[in-house]
Amino acid sequence: MNRITSVVLASVLSCLLTLSIFYFAGFTSKGDATYRIEHSDAVNASRTNYAAPSAETAPFDFTFAAEKVAPAVVFIRNTMDGRGRQASNGQGGASPEDFFRQFFGDQMPGRGGSQRQEPRPSVGAGSGVLISADGYIVTNNHVIDNALDLEVRVGDRDIYKAVLIGTDPTTDIALLKIEAKEPLPFLEFANSDQVRIGQWVAAVGNPFELATTVTAGIVSAKGRSINIIGSSSNGDPRNRDRTAIESFIQTDAAVNPGNSGGALVNLRGELIGINTAIASPTGAFAGYSFAVPGELVRKVSDDLKEFGTVQRGFIGASIVEINQAYADEKKLSINYGVYIDSLTEGSSAKQAGLRSGDIITAIDGSSVRTSPDLLEQVGRHRPGDVVELTYLRNGKRDNAKVTLKGADGSTSRVRRAEPTAAAGFSSLGIKVEPLEASVQRRLNLEGGVKVTSLTAGRVASQTDMAPGFIITKVGDRRISSVDDLRKAIEGAKGIVVIRGRYESMPGEKIYAFDPS
Repeated sequence: MNRITSVVLASVLSCLLTLSIFYFAGFTSKGDATYRIEHSDAVNASRTNYAAPSAETAPFDFTFAAEKVAPAVVFIRNTMDGRGRQASNGQGGASPEDFFRQFFGDQMPGRGGSQRQEPRPSVGAGSGVLISADGYIVTNNHVIDNALDLEVRVGDRDIYKAVLIGTDPTTDIALLKIEAKEPLPFLEFANSDQVRIGQWVAAVGNPFELATTVTAGIVSAKGRSINIIGSSSNGDPRNRDRTAIESFIQTDAAVNPGNSGGALVNLRGELIGINTAIASPTGAFAGYSFAVPGELVRKVSDDLKEFGTVQRGFIGASIVEINQAYADEKKLSINYGVYIDSLTEGSSAKQAGLRSGDIITAIDGSSVRTSPDLLEQVGRHRPGDVVELTYLRNGKRDNAKVTLKGADGSTSRVRRAEPTAAAGFSSLGIKVEPLEASVQRRLNLEGGVKVTSLTAGRVASQTDMAPGFIITKVGDRRISSVDDLRKAIEGAKGIVVIRGRYESMPGEKIYAFDPS
């Protein structure tokens, strides 16, 4: 009997427990209240519009930006003077020979032991961004530095020869131009001042010479200086060009060698920066990348297009960025801003009434907390422009209107001087003769002239050309006779690029020299 009673009690308790679970889980009614399960978004999928996503409607969708940006990002191949080969800082492309040279120097395997190798043209690679339908391309200066020949690939197949319009080493920006029969895809600039820390961005470029590649991340910081622009060849920041402007947008979007000059864009596919550098112990991406802000890029490219050179305005002051230690040392009332250490005689700042010891806290209403803040804002202006500086003097705030001056102390705009005509064929120090028809047939050449001897002159002093070299082109002009060569060189402006080959060596060789 006790056994039966235990079974009944267990059954009753089990029923009560089941009813309690149903009650508290919402499967029964509590008074007049009714509960139901719904999707958390409560939005009909058919109403979602991804045709033109924004940071608000599709924060994790990069398809719109990628499809818009990719056609306007180009691949740049730079054939450069071998003596001008520079370290890539993890960004520019490098050949396998460059890689092995890091370990073996010029005594590379298969090079004949200690035999000294003469400098030869090398090839680098990077990225660029079309910023107009008529073929203007912005890229990094270090991508095209020491260029003998620039080749641009748009899309999968279209290849163009590029003309260098101008460069600005102080911002690491360069402007190229290609000629196409039809309008080209291009990107529009966004206001990089409105970029916010934490904002989603995409980096588009050609890492490791791969076809257009898209990576994504967020903005990690703004106004970042890493002492890379204008540094000496050994990377010592103490020897850095003091006119260099570094106010990078820092992101965690993956950027690798070959990405230099590529686009940093927002989710609307607008250009907010040019990817320029990475911080890495290995030369490959290690977490952070840096881009020149779009507003600075826009100003520099406009200058290069209009004047051929950058119009830099200066306030004429030696400045120090304030931190807590400096504030304590100088007994300053604030621990941010830019301290005026000294003023150049006759400078814009001095003429506007600023003094040594003043602390600049804003320019044209934009906050100045660091030196990069001030340098970037001033760098966007030309000589003759007027800016308003907000500063503290003895704890009191005041404003001063400053008329910027150029490096020469004037407010006038300057244009790049046109290169002078070649000094003449006779100054080259080479003797040539027409190439024999039998040699043309054997080497499958159309025309050409052969160098028979070299004497003291510009070619011998600036190149490693040797007798026996067969000249087939000067620039893009085909050479079929001695007269062709004479006219091509005497009509040249700037650096002359000579192409050709040696009978006993396969492949084309390139030499470049300044004939003026």
